[in-house]
Amino acid sequence: MTLQSTPINRLDYTPPAFLIDRVDLTFELIESQTRVQSRLVLKRNPEAAPQLPLELAGEELTLESIKLDGAPLKADAYTVSAKGLIIAAMPDEAILEIVTLINPLTNTSLNGLYVSSGNFITQCEAEGFRKITYYLDRPDVMAKFTTTIIADKTRYPVLLSNGNRVDSGQMDKNRHWVKWVDPFKKPAYLFALVAGKLVMLADQHTTPSGRQVALEIFVEPGNLDKCHHAMAAIKKSMRWDEERFGLEYDLDSYMIVATSDFNMGAMENKGLNIFNTKYVLAKPETATDVDFDGIDAVVAHEYFHNWTGNRVTCRDWFQLSLKEGLTVYRDQEFSSDIGSRSVERINNVKALREMQFAEDAGPQAHSVRPEAYSEINNFYTMTIYEKGSEVVRMYATLLGKEGFRKGMDLYFKRHDGQAVTCDDFRAAMSDANGVDLTQFEEWYKQAGTPELAITSQYDATAKTYTLHIKQSCPATPGQAEKRPFHIPLALGLLDKHGKDLPLQLLGESNAQGTTRVLELTAASHRFSFVNIDEAPTPSLLRDFSAPVKLSYAYRDEELVFLMANDSDAFNRWEAANTFAKNLLLSLYASNDGQQLAPTSFINALRKVLSEKLDPSLIALMLDLPRENYLLEQIDSVNPAQLHLVHRSVKAQIARELRAELLATYNKLNDGSTYRYEDAGKRSLKNICLDYLAELDEPLVTELLSKQYRLSDNMTDRLAALKALVNRDGGEAQLADFAVQWHDDALVMDKWFALQSTSRRPGALSRVQALMDHPAFSIKNPNKVRALIMGFCLQNAPHFHAADGYGYAFAADRIIELDKINPQVAARLASSFNRWKKMEPQRRQMMQDELQRIAQQSDLSSDLAEIVNKALS
Repeated sequence: MTLQSTPINRLDYTPPAFLIDRVDLTFELIESQTRVQSRLVLKRNPEAAPQLPLELAGEELTLESIKLDGAPLKADAYTVSAKGLIIAAMPDEAILEIVTLINPLTNTSLNGLYVSSGNFITQCEAEGFRKITYYLDRPDVMAKFTTTIIADKTRYPVLLSNGNRVDSGQMDKNRHWVKWVDPFKKPAYLFALVAGKLVMLADQHTTPSGRQVALEIFVEPGNLDKCHHAMAAIKKSMRWDEERFGLEYDLDSYMIVATSDFNMGAMENKGLNIFNTKYVLAKPETATDVDFDGIDAVVAHEYFHNWTGNRVTCRDWFQLSLKEGLTVYRDQEFSSDIGSRSVERINNVKALREMQFAEDAGPQAHSVRPEAYSEINNFYTMTIYEKGSEVVRMYATLLGKEGFRKGMDLYFKRHDGQAVTCDDFRAAMSDANGVDLTQFEEWYKQAGTPELAITSQYDATAKTYTLHIKQSCPATPGQAEKRPFHIPLALGLLDKHGKDLPLQLLGESNAQGTTRVLELTAASHRFSFVNIDEAPTPSLLRDFSAPVKLSYAYRDEELVFLMANDSDAFNRWEAANTFAKNLLLSLYASNDGQQLAPTSFINALRKVLSEKLDPSLIALMLDLPRENYLLEQIDSVNPAQLHLVHRSVKAQIARELRAELLATYNKLNDGSTYRYEDAGKRSLKNICLDYLAELDEPLVTELLSKQYRLSDNMTDRLAALKALVNRDGGEAQLADFAVQWHDDALVMDKWFALQSTSRRPGALSRVQALMDHPAFSIKNPNKVRALIMGFCLQNAPHFHAADGYGYAFAADRIIELDKINPQVAARLASSFNRWKKMEPQRRQMMQDELQRIAQQSDLSSDLAEIVNKALS
């Protein structure tokens, strides 16, 4: 078995031996041999132990020269290894000049400086800068950067870096240069450089203090008409951050560059954000409503990092959620304010439950602030981001909107320009509000998803309603015993008419609102509400006030009642989701293929269709829980059997609600011209169509074909094509789609994804054949995510086929990708994380493939860590 790197432990943190005041970089760009000159102004760190050597990280570099205070260093004065450069005898203050050579053209890892479509791009988070030059590549070393870029003017007319453009000029042999100065100190992971043939969409923004900010989006020629939504998102994000948190932008320009070869969604480099094209390029003909929403969220996320991540950054990578969890919370709040708050919350929780809860329950489980890691790239996880966001949201729930803002203001006042910790953020929240948040640290220290078991009792004589609440948390790797968490539990009580009751706890002099936040700090609690004239129906965990699993024995009729009456929109959806989940799990457990959903369930959905609600909310309430989410609820699961249950219930809904679904579809499919604002209506229309597609009727076939042919937007066209792909006879439309969009990479990604997730027989064979398609490249992460990850992570019945070929295919691709892009390989390996959940035959086949991967002699540290944890 391949050994992974020596773990790095949080408690072993020591301050850097040296600090860097200033960095002057000069790049002479040539694709196969770029020359990087680095001038570092260093001083010994007074907080570090004295007389320590200078240790600079560096990988895949060719050292050309090195000078200390202007004099060349003798060969015996320094040591170079595959991991860096060490100078043993260093003065307390010095200027170090280093020249390195790198080969961006062969850098398929997409870390450091690489070439994409003939353009130079950087990606330095987390540890990519060390592939550019020798440096103190750690987030607690913050310096002011000056960057000069020299390149051929014809091939690279646009030269960009962090900060403000201060000078430029022409050199010999058609070369030109541009100089950038970033006035704010930053760690190396926020460095960025872009050079190439790019076109620009320009706009501007005026801050409340009167600063004029140039807004610039750079894309490859031919894509300029797809940038307008992203530009609008920038302006909305800036205005929102000014109004919500009083935070203004601080440079002369804010730039975004879109590239198709990118490991992540986007990167918040100071003043020069680099984006995956997926989160910039969009117009109605090529992008879905989900794409437009994703652009809003990701543009906002990266812009918000200017303060939560750049101006205040993390001291070390164990504190990664300090910037990511906080910024996800901010982008979720932004999306809620510009759209539907309830729909945004539901979609966030669905993703959390399907992916992060699975992470918490599997071999990769880790706390929001991990205690150790071997490869930091593996900790860009749902736990760090989405669970981290939920932790921040709990501060806001406990402290209130004003209290949370006071905490944020104090956090920036104390730490602007610093690299700090999760404890510093918690202290700011505590001190600003005068509350003790000591126990809240358990959310940072402990892995796993807490579980709340709640029972209730109504005393008609005393007119009291009592909740008994117990919290627990399952064991996770390295943490067998768990201490109680500090959990905010928001709830309400409904009378028999569906009205919220005023809530007065025993011992209080009067009622205090109709939604209360109870603070759980012990293993068990007992809360009694008084002056309750009749047995109420509880609405528990309103707005999903904490990332926990809730156990309460709701009867079916209570869930139907909450679906119809709860004033909390999230809990209306939750009641529908719980009803459907319980039903599907019950049918699976019965192992009776003839058993049908009860009439009460069908009638509840029928009533939902007639409700006067946000159509997006109705669509979410109609949507059945996903198979991947249901898999997590079952031990020794047979995915094929679960898929059959899921399909049978969906088909039954289509049969019994045919009239209502068709009427709703026809009402919403009114032929009106596309408007982005009608996204909710389209979501309801298309879920009705998705159900109707379960019916083998000529009428439905015609509906699908007509919507595909006549739609003026990608949302509707793709919805029809998705249904056609899962029916016999959809090949003609698939071929037509590919011909029409063959030159649009992002649209072709949708085409790949549709086929990778198709439930029709032969899915794996089609995926294998599509790997030879001219539009596919295994070196492009977007393509891999669409085709290979789509199959392995989103096509449960075929990935988990009884013959095991899906597992063998995944293992082959993981081994292949590890030699190209270890980060992507490690992410694909997560498809094996839940192998112990499978029934014995599949479990053994998955384990065998994991062991085959582990036995490879040259695994990257990224992949080795994931595989070894999965097997341990």
